[in-house]
Amino acid sequence: MVNIGLLLILVMVLSLPFLVKKIEEELEIFLFFMGCAAVTITTQWGGGLLREAIIVPINLTVAVLIAGFIFRILQRPIAGHVNKVIHKIGLKAFVFIVIAGLGLLSSIITAIIASLVLVEVVHSLNIEREIKVKVVILTCFSIGLGAALTAIGEPLGTITIAKLKGLPYQAGFYFLVEHLGWYIIPGIVFFGLLGALLSPSRLKKQESLFGVKQESVKDIFTRTAKVYLFVMALVFLGCGFKPVIDTFISKIPYRGLYWMNTISSVLDNATLASAEIGPSLHILQIKAALLGLLISGGMLIPGNIPNIIAAGKLKIKSSEWAKFGIPSGLVTMVVYYFLLK
Repeated sequence: MVNIGLLLILVMVLSLPFLVKKIEEELEIFLFFMGCAAVTITTQWGGGLLREAIIVPINLTVAVLIAGFIFRILQRPIAGHVNKVIHKIGLKAFVFIVIAGLGLLSSIITAIIASLVLVEVVHSLNIEREIKVKVVILTCFSIGLGAALTAIGEPLGTITIAKLKGLPYQAGFYFLVEHLGWYIIPGIVFFGLLGALLSPSRLKKQESLFGVKQESVKDIFTRTAKVYLFVMALVFLGCGFKPVIDTFISKIPYRGLYWMNTISSVLDNATLASAEIGPSLHILQIKAALLGLLISGGMLIPGNIPNIIAAGKLKIKSSEWAKFGIPSGLVTMVVYYFLLK
């Protein structure tokens, strides 16, 4: 009965956010209740779990809050100096720096803030819309990869380290850099080079004006609260699904886990990580599962937080994203498949 209950919860977690608009909009609350249900079914409530659920989200939440206020101060100066910088170093070099730079910085300033910076920069670029969309998609791939290098970059990193902090991995702050850095950093550079290659040599004559609405203090605190609740929900989900991880997922070959996680293209990768990653997995299984989640997460808008933020603020349609995101993601998935070891 326990396995049937968990299977039902898993089906709802994987399908309802994609099928029901209201659940997609209030994903944090939905996952919180699903996590509580999973813990209840497996009778794992206790003081230790509650302490973990309260403590684990703190670092990421504080990072999001601080970076949010810093971005609010720098938002206008960033937009105001975009064209000046381009005139000095050239558009192609600028695009490379934006894509690769935000990918690397996202592990420190968080994926959310990196995506907000991206929106401000791209809105200020006076280039063809088709090129803008490609630059945004490539940057979101880059941010999605880079943010996973630390526990404060995005929820996926936070929840992965939390679930592997005990034996046998005893994961600390640098665990993801040590095991995924050799895969992620070259990928970030590749996306930057591809973006530079696809960009024109110069801006159009008429410079565009920035006009993205400045975030309010209320927006910053609301987003911070949602991040805290989201990570808490992932802690509950991860604990509740531990029996499934130990019994079923740990037996899936690492290459199977890698391709199975292309489902991350339509579902947030942190949610999937909370249901898949656990100490019973071999390190190669963990690396394959995470890379599958991170790469495919950039293929469609719902796959990752940066995609959702950038597409929403820049009004990029799902069809526009899929046209470039799917082939780019699939080619990258194939390359990484042969690099996995």
